[in-house]
Amino acid sequence: MKDFSFQESIQGIWTKLNGWLDSLITMLPNFILAVIVFIAFIFIAKYAGLLFDRIFRKQIKQASIRMMVVKVLKAIIILIGFFFALSILNLNTILTSVLAGAGVAGLAIGLALQGTLNNTFSGLILSFLPELQIGDWVETNGFAGTVTEINLRSITVKQSDNNYVIIPNGKIIEEPFKNFSRTPRSRIFVSCGVAYASDLEMVRDLTLETIRNNFPQRGNEEVEFMYQEFGDSSINYVVRFWADATKNRDILVAQNKAIIAIKKAYDANDVNIPFPIRTIDFTNNLSIRKSNSE
Repeated sequence: MKDFSFQESIQGIWTKLNGWLDSLITMLPNFILAVIVFIAFIFIAKYAGLLFDRIFRKQIKQASIRMMVVKVLKAIIILIGFFFALSILNLNTILTSVLAGAGVAGLAIGLALQGTLNNTFSGLILSFLPELQIGDWVETNGFAGTVTEINLRSITVKQSDNNYVIIPNGKIIEEPFKNFSRTPRSRIFVSCGVAYASDLEMVRDLTLETIRNNFPQRGNEEVEFMYQEFGDSSINYVVRFWADATKNRDILVAQNKAIIAIKKAYDANDVNIPFPIRTIDFTNNLSIRKSNSE
């Protein structure tokens, strides 16, 4: 009886092995084809990575982000090849399980790394934005300076006081920022005031001529002069003109040059720029009244 059971077990094992061998022989062409397809996708990912690197080299100056983008694209291509290989082997059940597991894992990772992923994807977005590049002078989140680095977590801004500020990418995407370097010329504002006794039309013409001589305007650009208000000791105005400016320092330099030129022109033409004068009366009226009453 025992020998019969042992023989049945051996027979069952051989039957299983024969079935697996038959299945292997039947699936061998599909298996070889799946391997060839997967290897082909690996080579496609390799050469696609080189192509993407050439394309992104002009658009993404930061090498770390460019390499990360290329690696992500290569991983996506290889993953597509893996799914194709599974479908060739008719492993639809495994394919479904892999996709379901990837979805659950992706959701868990996304919830755990919400802030980090936000900065990462924001960094990828910033890499493709022409409005923000390395070397630009920007104002954002209360800071101003030159962009020295853009990575997957943050951007680095070098301020005019030579200090560096690290700003998370999510803050840059969510908050507005001002980029001085996107346009080669900017409009400069200079405010001043002249005495009430001044010839306002002469002051206007003199100021316009002075600015035009020091800051040649191009194309449709023009110098604008507008009186704004009657101040406490002067009639105040603002003059607006265009100058080469790609950072905040250029604006300060243009304002400095304009103020010096306006002051020299006013001195040469006896135009007075008044300043507040405070008169102090030392007369003691109470003492005088008291003396008179006595």
